[in-house]
Amino acid sequence: MHLSRRTLLSLLPAVAVPAAGRPPASAAPLTAPTKAAAASDHAALLRNTVAVFAGTAASNARPEVGPKLAAIESNARARLTAMDDAGPGELFKGVPLGANDANLTRSFQYLYEIALATRTPGPAASDLRGNGTVERRVVDALARLHDTYYGDQSKGYYGNWFNWEIGISTHLSRILVLLRDELAVHRPDVPPTCVASMDAYLRNGKDGDVDLDSRFHTGANLADITTNRILQGAVLGDDARIRKAVADQLTVFATIDPYDLRHGVTDGFYADGSFIQHAFVAYTGSYGKGLLTRVVQTVKILDGTAHAPGHDLTGSVRRWVTDGFAPVIFEGWMMEIVKGRGVSRTTTGYADVAAVVEAVVDLSSYVTDADSLMAYVKFVRDSAKSPLNPTAFVSPVSIARYADILASPVPAKDLTPAAHHVAFNAMDRTVHRRPGYAFALARSSERISKYEYMSGENLMPWFHGDGAHYLYLSGEDQTEAYGVDHYTTVSPYRLAGVTAPVEARGTVPELYGGLWYDNPSRGFTSSSESQNTYVYFPRATNAFSGGARLGAYGTAGLVLTDDVPYTAKQAGTLPDDFVAYRSARATKSWFLLDDEIVVLAAGVSDPAGRAVTTTLDTRIAAPSDTVALTGALRDGSPWSGPGTAPLAWLRYADTTRNTAIGYVFLAGPPPTALLDTVTRSRRVVRQSNPDTQVTKQVFSLSIDQAPGAPPTATAYALVPHATARRLASYARGPVTVLTNTPRAQAVRHAHLGLLAANTFTPGTHCVERLTIDGPASVLLRRTPDGTTALAVSDPTTRRRTITLTLHGRTLRPVSADEGVRVRPVPGGTHIEITTHQAYGRSFTATLRR
Repeated sequence: MHLSRRTLLSLLPAVAVPAAGRPPASAAPLTAPTKAAAASDHAALLRNTVAVFAGTAASNARPEVGPKLAAIESNARARLTAMDDAGPGELFKGVPLGANDANLTRSFQYLYEIALATRTPGPAASDLRGNGTVERRVVDALARLHDTYYGDQSKGYYGNWFNWEIGISTHLSRILVLLRDELAVHRPDVPPTCVASMDAYLRNGKDGDVDLDSRFHTGANLADITTNRILQGAVLGDDARIRKAVADQLTVFATIDPYDLRHGVTDGFYADGSFIQHAFVAYTGSYGKGLLTRVVQTVKILDGTAHAPGHDLTGSVRRWVTDGFAPVIFEGWMMEIVKGRGVSRTTTGYADVAAVVEAVVDLSSYVTDADSLMAYVKFVRDSAKSPLNPTAFVSPVSIARYADILASPVPAKDLTPAAHHVAFNAMDRTVHRRPGYAFALARSSERISKYEYMSGENLMPWFHGDGAHYLYLSGEDQTEAYGVDHYTTVSPYRLAGVTAPVEARGTVPELYGGLWYDNPSRGFTSSSESQNTYVYFPRATNAFSGGARLGAYGTAGLVLTDDVPYTAKQAGTLPDDFVAYRSARATKSWFLLDDEIVVLAAGVSDPAGRAVTTTLDTRIAAPSDTVALTGALRDGSPWSGPGTAPLAWLRYADTTRNTAIGYVFLAGPPPTALLDTVTRSRRVVRQSNPDTQVTKQVFSLSIDQAPGAPPTATAYALVPHATARRLASYARGPVTVLTNTPRAQAVRHAHLGLLAANTFTPGTHCVERLTIDGPASVLLRRTPDGTTALAVSDPTTRRRTITLTLHGRTLRPVSADEGVRVRPVPGGTHIEITTHQAYGRSFTATLRR
């Protein structure tokens, strides 16, 4: 469901709206509720919030919730022990205060965890539940924490802005709700004092409140801030605060229109299912997950009050799940391409999806078509190769609901078809799925960042958006193939699909001695726009990144260029001590079919004359796994690796895990297959990871070019689950490379009747009987009955129109998307597509003789 701006405004609470139709930064109610009604709503909000985090007597009586209750109590006891053992300058042992904002946030978190245990109902006796002594201890510690380390505005706000505007406020607001009764008796001054401090720390806001024009108050961050302010309003009995917070949060439901940005915000969900945070980072699996979690929690908190959103909003969230999340979750694993710096964390992948499942469980209670969401919950549980642990859910109520769903007669079913193609062109990502595998591709452009580094996370990210791909095989435990251990043991210069210069790059801490480039006189501070643009998540400089979709088939293309930091450094606009790296060059296409993904690369070279490596694929395996590399040379003779050879095909097989991938070499230089054993610490990719040594067998397949070598081209196919017989059959087709140059790349698949092309430069491009004008992505499929299906997109997002000519017998339109015009011309059929402001989406038509 697309939620338009008009629909969104109709759902906002009764606030004053300017003539321009945009919500004001601050709004007063047109009709204030009665005091009695407001008080009733505040009481309901408080009850709902306690139920969300502590559960209810009914939910907590369920045996399935028992492990969660035990975890809450065990956690609280550990925190109380840490309080008992705290030293000078500490509230909790080992968490020194006064100079570390993360430790201050952690101290508030630990107090919340103790408070939670005192308010969590349960069937078994507990000396923590309702324990006034413990509650007062938390209240006194909270007052001490505020008065000594938090309340003084002149001493606060060091380190990361997030801790001061969101992290601390999240824990503190929940404590105020949980211990409201004890605070009212013991320290009634604490809630208003703490709320005043939280307001004062909204320094990226406006007058102690949300500022929708602030780049910090967007997407998931905005949802966090506004949820906190809803709880604060309930605690203080401040209905105006609640209504303003709800109105601000409702703005995150609007689908982002890149041609009609509101408050300049690009963060949020797009029409094609993309999710962006930090202005240009593909982030469904991290910040998108956080946004989903928070808005669903807010729906639960507001339930039964005058502030509760309508079904249109929950329907919008359902579309996020269907179009945004489900395609990037494969057998319970969150794909690497949408996790930003989170890929370097040890608790990623299956744990990411547990949070999504909890949100879907809760959402199913608020939508009319609950069965499809319930079926998806069961599908994720059944297909994940790591058991989903509901104890990780935030809410005991969600655990009980999850158990009910699993016990229901609704059959398990994925929300995404087994054969499916998604072009997330708004965030430069492509996902292609077939029974047995999923292929995920990360691209970048002048619109989307090449990578994300921040806070000592994802230390070696340089090529993550340069066409890196991830090939997930069905039935495999993905922690053995990807996740943190993949990035730990695979060279950052040899990620699958990447063309990289042979050089040694330095991490941000190595280059600058800290977690960021610190140069305030030139605009570089920890959270400045310059830091974002040039250090944390720099964009590329190419316009061409995208592709077309025709049913379950697709194309993707990318022109590899330098990033913004390098071009700015060459222009002399960055300081002398700022380090920027130059990229290699390549024009690449991916043609995503049924049994194979065909990859073309042309113009592969380096403008600085360095050696270049194009990695066709990389896999990891346990050191004890039996891995075999077998293949055939172009003359038909058998070959086994590793090594370099003029191969016709190669098969990688891990017989221990019963997985195999084939590689068919359609054209290009001889590839090199390597199989090494690598041991590294997980800290090489994230400073705060445990210093755990990981050992893996690392297989890589590459084309290596010597320094100063002329541009080269290569064409190959990835064939999941391939047998040797299947790979040998490619000598007779069905894939034919029609052209492979920096101007155009195209293939034909005879069995599918499919022609797929990417054209990259201005001018006329001729591919068989198809003429394409200028840059475009095109899929053309002919069937024996004379029907021709067509899909076209503008991967540059800059073109007003694209024109094609199909030479041969004249075709007439059977159906066509709006903006597609078909007319006969001498010798063929002329097709014109209006792509203006389509942001890379595909236009389709069906033609017939």
